[in-house]
Amino acid sequence: MGGAIACGTTHTAVTPLDVVKCNIQVDPKKYGGIVNGFGTVAREQGMAGIIRGWFPTLVGYSAQGAFKFGLYEYFKKTYANMAGEEVAKKYQNAIFLAGSASAEFFADIALCPFEAVKVKVQTTPGYAKGLTDGLPKFIANEGFANLFRGVVPLWGRQIPYTMVKFGE
Repeated sequence: MGGAIACGTTHTAVTPLDVVKCNIQVDPKKYGGIVNGFGTVAREQGMAGIIRGWFPTLVGYSAQGAFKFGLYEYFKKTYANMAGEEVAKKYQNAIFLAGSASAEFFADIALCPFEAVKVKVQTTPGYAKGLTDGLPKFIANEGFANLFRGVVPLWGRQIPYTMVKFGE
């Protein structure tokens, strides 16, 4: 529960920055830098545009945090039990790294559909207001499987990050 609260609230709090970052990535000439990006989004979409995508962010990163922290404890214990007490003590860091990598693998699968909808909502004006109308539209237009097309890049970014965070 702590992981869900921590990850969900912190990522939701920076949604405005994420809106601008995603739009800069999609159209760098139009949005320019951070300051110009905020101005462009506010002018074109109003203040609601600045927080667009907050709900898929909250749900997705809450799920990711719950999986990341909850499964880390599970995998850490499971791998230590598999190794045995003596080996687990000797290779504690390796067990922590393996546990964190395994947990993040599943955490990103939980996050990915919400992240896909969030990016679409944030970077395509008029696409949808948020998760409740964006998710069914995404599935209808792009298919269920495409909710997960970003999972490999997520793994490439998040698994090493989580291993460093949890490794000792």
